[in-house]
Amino acid sequence: MPTDAKLSPVRFDPTAFGSFRFVSRDLDSGGRVTLRYALDEQITFVEEFDLPIRGTVGEADRERCEGLLSLLHWVAGVSYFKTALPPELRCETGDPPEATAALLEALYSEGLGEFAFSNGLGDLPRPRFSRPAAATGPAPTPGVTGAASTPGAGAPDALEAVLVPVGGGKDSVLALEIVRRSGVRTALLSVGEAPPIARTVAAAGLEHLIVRRRLDPLLAELNRAGALNGHVPVTAIIASVALLTASLHGFDAVAMANERSASSGNLVWEGIEVNHQFSKGRSAERLLRAALAEIAGAPQLFSVLRPASELAIARAFAGMERYHGAFTSCNAVFRIDPSLRAASWCCECPKCRFVFLALAPFTTPARLREIFGRDLLAEEGQFEGFALLTATGGDKPFECVGEEQESLAAIRMLACDPRWRDHAVVARLAAEVLPRFPPSAGDPAAVLALSDDHDVPPLLMREVRAVLRA
Repeated sequence: MPTDAKLSPVRFDPTAFGSFRFVSRDLDSGGRVTLRYALDEQITFVEEFDLPIRGTVGEADRERCEGLLSLLHWVAGVSYFKTALPPELRCETGDPPEATAALLEALYSEGLGEFAFSNGLGDLPRPRFSRPAAATGPAPTPGVTGAASTPGAGAPDALEAVLVPVGGGKDSVLALEIVRRSGVRTALLSVGEAPPIARTVAAAGLEHLIVRRRLDPLLAELNRAGALNGHVPVTAIIASVALLTASLHGFDAVAMANERSASSGNLVWEGIEVNHQFSKGRSAERLLRAALAEIAGAPQLFSVLRPASELAIARAFAGMERYHGAFTSCNAVFRIDPSLRAASWCCECPKCRFVFLALAPFTTPARLREIFGRDLLAEEGQFEGFALLTATGGDKPFECVGEEQESLAAIRMLACDPRWRDHAVVARLAAEVLPRFPPSAGDPAAVLALSDDHDVPPLLMREVRAVLRA
């Protein structure tokens, strides 16, 4: 094996490594974050983030943000750990505190559920993060909603400035509009500036902070040479860098746009629920909030859309026409390899189908043709893909799509809608899919109702209800 991080073996053997090392982390005066990792003493990785800053990062800033920088270092390491899944983790800059270790162990196991299933590993990785030898006082309980140790829990309405990460899709549009309506200072953050993000930001007209991320190019070389590869809990990485950026800019909170549907898994494998959206889900959010309670002065974090289903979000978004020409939820636009990126909706993936299906009950066929360039529910060849959104014919796809109940609810609404009921796919879904389920399944009223299981501050919850018509 080579020792130079710029070289890679002709053949990479994941079983050849015994440890994954968190080597060092640094935030320089220009806002560059440098994270270093290693497999044993043989292969090293360096990942960088360029954070948007005003002026320079001083020593006081670094001290204030050290806990959040550490969190980002630990969370982002999952991209490199997965290459070999070595049995030992070595945190050479110090062990994470109790609740943070619990978060990391979830991200490095359940957060790699799809990865483990797709690679045929037989079980989840179960790495163990060491805790500090001498903890002072009781650790916060992971997952306890509204615990007193949660940042900002004592004054949930005391928000003055909120940072909203945007990805160019409908969910982040709703999140930013809810926060804007509350009257607090609202700014947007993105990791990179893909065209849908740039268009969404332009339509919103709000302050925009751009983070630039550079994965170590060695990672792609190792993947080609035989490293284990697959889906990672990327939302947790985005949340961590958003929290660090928010702290540097003096924001009180980071408002994510994760909805309740994200907590629903795709399939059960070897007794384990595998969820493509694990790091967007409720359990991961609770663990992250508990970890933030261990970091003095950390911003709050919550998912402002957590009470809502994707179908409820689509209903609200259908009325926000100024964003219809800006947004794109298709992940083909965001592929790492530029040669594989789509320019807009690919119209052939589960995400395109789900967004089309969710918007259709609240939109005309002509309007959706303008947005997507095609009428997917009129294309007979799309039937199997739409049926799969209800887990008919297989498992729910590994994509950011809603619950099966939401897709059933949308189909029930379309089957009764004279604008849509005669479309080829809608007619087949009504005739071949709906009879498989009891009449109570996919009840639109139940799906559109808001949940009480969330950490949205009361100030913003008022706007959630207003925007989502609940």
